[in-house]
Amino acid sequence: MHAHPARPVALALAGLTRRFGALAAVDGVTLDIAEGEFVTIVGPSGSGKSTLVRLLAGLEAPSAGRLLLRGRDITGLPANRRPTAMVFQSLALFDHRTVGQNIEFALKMKGVAPKPRRDRALELLRLVRLPEDYYGRPVTQCSGGERQRVAMARALASDPEILFLDEPLSAIDYRLRKTLEVELKELHQRTGKTFVYITHSLEEAMVMSDRIAVMRAGRFVQVGSPEEIYRRPVNRFVAAFMGEVNILAVEGGVLSGLGLAVPDAAGPFAVLRPEALRLDGGALGVEAEVAQTLLLGSRVQYHLRAGGQALIAEVPAGGRALLGPGDRARFGFDAADIAWVAE
Repeated sequence: MHAHPARPVALALAGLTRRFGALAAVDGVTLDIAEGEFVTIVGPSGSGKSTLVRLLAGLEAPSAGRLLLRGRDITGLPANRRPTAMVFQSLALFDHRTVGQNIEFALKMKGVAPKPRRDRALELLRLVRLPEDYYGRPVTQCSGGERQRVAMARALASDPEILFLDEPLSAIDYRLRKTLEVELKELHQRTGKTFVYITHSLEEAMVMSDRIAVMRAGRFVQVGSPEEIYRRPVNRFVAAFMGEVNILAVEGGVLSGLGLAVPDAAGPFAVLRPEALRLDGGALGVEAEVAQTLLLGSRVQYHLRAGGQALIAEVPAGGRALLGPGDRARFGFDAADIAWVAE
């Protein structure tokens, strides 16, 4: 759970714990986050991720553990004295103020003079790709995506060392969310700041992150790059959380339900991604009946029945006619496509 080896540690979580009575919402979390890293904490509802980000931002005090900013203990430092900022799920913009007044708010509280405040607000409008004439626009006249950009500009106004983002895209429609995911990643690259992002969305985590920390019941169950977590999950929970997947029990070197012997089985469960199952491909093949066909743009998803086992396969669209319910075909994969997990 160490940070990027080539960069110094920006934020160190050391055994952070937050108890509510007998419940440990955050339970001994330890992680080093590197300078300039984009780390996403992902997990289902109730996993403790929002409580954790409140601890990191200083909005709640931990029951145990320490938080170190570049080696300095800031565990007991209140939020308004930390060189960090937070973008909330609700965005928490001031609806009775203009865009410029929202962006400048923290600077005004610090006593910064009007002209430098305005200059900084205009600079940030350019950074988040909003026209400068939005400066005087009432924030209530902004669209959902524009409000999102204003919230980012406001968080960056005081030049924080670390930016925390608590599910800021969750209330935005799918197409705009995909656009803003790319913009957030570009904004991270342009600012060079350390981002700690909270989400329950696999897609957001995969698109934007340098590393992902998967959280369950107050603890990190796996931390790694998006590719590591997708291709080498440590257990069934992580495998299933990272998207639709085939999880097959193995008994005596044979995939249960398929009756298919696999060489060098390395665990009691085999994880097989849908895209690993290829029509007429792979050394290991099964004869399957199509139960349902879903066209997903450039891909076709087949829900299959093979022996007593339900399977999901995804293949590129085009090149051959679609299979329909009741059709039979061979779907295959290679032993190298399997990720083995112990639980």
